[in-house]
Amino acid sequence: MSKKTHVSETPATQLLRANGIAFTEHPYEYVEHGGAQHSAEVLGFDPFTVVKTLVMQDQDAKPLLVLMHGNRTVSTKNLARQIGAKSVEPCKPEVANRHSGYLVGGTSPFGTRRAMPVYVESTILDLPRIAINGGRRGYLVGIDPQVCVKLLDAKPVQCALAE
Repeated sequence: MSKKTHVSETPATQLLRANGIAFTEHPYEYVEHGGAQHSAEVLGFDPFTVVKTLVMQDQDAKPLLVLMHGNRTVSTKNLARQIGAKSVEPCKPEVANRHSGYLVGGTSPFGTRRAMPVYVESTILDLPRIAINGGRRGYLVGIDPQVCVKLLDAKPVQCALAE
């Protein structure tokens, strides 16, 4: 069995450890604009089980997080309707960085700088395990998806579109 490379703590891993959440570490070579598809490919994961964290905002520029399958996109129209917003759109990268405290490409829903409502595509919660960003570019953590509900109070939504 090969020895896993230990990755230094991030606000996300600190929060997971503080709450006694077991997780596996999956570092990989980060590629600009590679996204969840790239990480799934290099780590040998199904892109459906790699969850991306998207920082979005409503019509009043209030930030929110959306957890989505790596091989799906968000229907902002469906999402807005389900959360009672007039509209939802992705934040610009510099705005997303400011809200989350993470760099885009390394955004974790855990340990964000600012508390934001979290919405999770409902089918993610049916998976036995997911890989989600651990708070740094090129670093995923493997967890039980129910942790998202337990720690983040993530609300299930149905807004996935096939890519």
